Amino acid sequence: MSDVGRRLDIENCLHEHRVSVVIPTLNEADGLPQLLAVLASELCLREIIVADGGSDDGTQLVALQLGAAVISTEPGRGPALREGAAAASGDILLFLHADSIFPPGGLAAIVRALHRDQRVVGGNFRVVFDVETPFTRRLAAVYAWMRRFSLYYGDSGIFVRRKVYDEIDGIRPMPLMEDYDFVRRLERSGPTCRIDDPPLITSSRRFMNRPWSFALWSYAKIHLLYWLGVSPEHLTSIYARDQKRLLQRASKGRQS
Repeated sequence: MSDVGRRLDIENCLHEHRVSVVIPTLNEADGLPQLLAVLASELCLREIIVADGGSDDGTQLVALQLGAAVISTEPGRGPALREGAAAASGDILLFLHADSIFPPGGLAAIVRALHRDQRVVGGNFRVVFDVETPFTRRLAAVYAWMRRFSLYYGDSGIFVRRKVYDEIDGIRPMPLMEDYDFVRRLERSGPTCRIDDPPLITSSRRFMNRPWSFALWSYAKIHLLYWLGVSPEHLTSIYARDQKRLLQRASKGRQS
């Protein structure tokens, strides 16, 4: 970036936009320090809010020691995100998964995108995975294809103007599909954008050592059932059952 561009970023961050980062957690003590360290060095940071849903591995203590604000929430990503957003004071909100690898300069990229076009209400980052395999490359391509249809999820770093977030009633405290539900309302509220450079690196841990075909089928089934009107509460029990089966299959495969 040129010196002029960096100076504009500083001016925007100091005088106009500051970003509150909300991170829902559950037993993320090991990976959280890396994410918090990168965020703490960002020009446009207003605050980091760790919304913890009942960790027993010291996550809250780690976050406090590294300068984040910590709130205790009901279990589940939906309640954590909603309560974290309620505690935030920035005029831009960014929702990040705790296992994300955030790119340096990412907050300034958000501010530039929103400053450049005042009509844009929010958006997300282009996603790449932390482990490169044929499967994750294909999955990243699928994510990019879905974005053409205004479909994206929490692991892509969703950001939104605070005013717009409040106007559309924010993230609902759903036990599952809270990101999909929010994105649908965000997309109806105005134009959104995707930040391609820098991309956000997301974790592939939920796919590792598991049959990828079963993982994708479980993912697709949950969406289909949601579209057919099955409640998020019921979907949560189905998802938990599928994950248990998936782990059992992976364990048997390692033993054989």
